[in-house]
Amino acid sequence: MSDVAAVIIAWNSAADIAACIRAARKAGAAQIVVVDNGSQDQTREIVSGIDHVTLLHFPENLGFSGGVNRGVAATSTEFVLILNPDCLVESGLKEMAEAAKIGAAGGMLLGEDRKVQTGFAVRRLPTPWTLIFEVMGLNRLFAGNPVNQRYRCPDFDPTRAQEVEQPPGAFFMVRKDVFMQLGGMDEEFWPVWFEDVDYCLRLKEAGYKVAYCPEARAVHRGGASISKILWPFKELAWYGSLLRYATKHYGWLSRCLVCLAVAAASVPRALTGIIYRRQGVRALGVYADVFCLAWVSLVLDRVDHRRLSRHVEGAEHL
Repeated sequence: MSDVAAVIIAWNSAADIAACIRAARKAGAAQIVVVDNGSQDQTREIVSGIDHVTLLHFPENLGFSGGVNRGVAATSTEFVLILNPDCLVESGLKEMAEAAKIGAAGGMLLGEDRKVQTGFAVRRLPTPWTLIFEVMGLNRLFAGNPVNQRYRCPDFDPTRAQEVEQPPGAFFMVRKDVFMQLGGMDEEFWPVWFEDVDYCLRLKEAGYKVAYCPEARAVHRGGASISKILWPFKELAWYGSLLRYATKHYGWLSRCLVCLAVAAASVPRALTGIIYRRQGVRALGVYADVFCLAWVSLVLDRVDHRRLSRHVEGAEHL
């Protein structure tokens, strides 16, 4: 397994990082690189105490894409496994690397209950209607709608090797030469969300493919880092990344429809934040910024990251 390295993107991951490293090493990763994105807990101390691990520490959060790009660049192998710290690799890295020769590969993600994480482990690339249904809450209210069914692939057979469109970045094998050729992940998707979707689409557009390898298995707790992000910034970051994806990949009409859907959805979501989250004026401020993100994206065809920065200052999560 000398041709596979594991790159783990850590952010306040002290509770998970040691087990993640041990699992990746036991599964056969010849090189392990941990990228610490400005953790404020004991992540760095824990990693520093483990032999034969390369630690890249950055005092500021570069985002998932920024961490991945620097981690992959620090490897010396043909294939690189991108890994979340709450993901424990169990088997199949050799088979996963073989599958990734066509461009990239994903594997079987199991929850802590040992059940396949259906709807997350493999999805199709989102259409404009997918994003519209997501922001309007229709996929949550009417999960059986055809747009959501197409997107989340509920009939996917996790036991069969096959080509797929979008495995998650939590457990994702890339060919390093292809990764570098495509310029890595887009760091404009900051700090997280849609960067892996964007990379899979760019792979497809460049003529490469993505494989699903059932022999490659990992237990994924899920949400370990996301759960630590404060709610206001989480909302802005998710909408900002969604709008970034739409403005980057969709035509004028589709982009307008997505932006209008985000703007329209900000009103009922603000009310929900006030009533159910009891956020009061804060909810109004957050969704006013969401509305402005959508408006700037509609008019100027770009995402206004200054809106996100307003909610970063003084926050514990960064």
